[in-house]
Amino acid sequence: MFKGTKNILMVGVGGQGIIRASDILSLVLMEAGYDVKKSEVHGMAQRGGCVSSDIRFGEKVYSPLSKIGDVDILVSFEKMETLRYLGYVKDNGIIIVSDEKVYPPSVALGDEKYPENIEAVMKTFFAEVKIVSAVKIAEYAGDRRMANTVMLGVLSSFIDVGVEEWKKILRNEFSNKLVERNINAFEAGRNS
Repeated sequence: MFKGTKNILMVGVGGQGIIRASDILSLVLMEAGYDVKKSEVHGMAQRGGCVSSDIRFGEKVYSPLSKIGDVDILVSFEKMETLRYLGYVKDNGIIIVSDEKVYPPSVALGDEKYPENIEAVMKTFFAEVKIVSAVKIAEYAGDRRMANTVMLGVLSSFIDVGVEEWKKILRNEFSNKLVERNINAFEAGRNS
């Protein structure tokens, strides 16, 4: 076990399964023996609003909130949401982002344009940026609704926790009817 605390921030919009993914991540980290603290914000999530979840883990963690500039890994389920949280990421931090675009009302109504240079902005400031076609991978694995599990699979390759611990938690958290599809989505994300 490492010394200190690691910080992961998951962000996106309502309906993408961010809270569920952060719950699973927290359980996996606890299974691996870490002290874990989690916080979430999902105010207008039902209307497609911003959702975020801080997950902090280590030998001993005292606060559930990451500070600006302290996030080790940013996991973004929606491209534009990534831009809102770049200031939270350490200079040597890792960004994992789904290429999914969810248009906010102002863009859907034609009042504003969706930014087209998001990937270039991320790569300008951060050396390690992984773009994931999470929805397409989830569809290929069996169900597009499991894009959040695909993102957990991608994240798993950046965290020192064994694959069997991840699969154990996935088996515990999903019904028999959904467990194999979620494990397939997890493995597809891990291998992407």
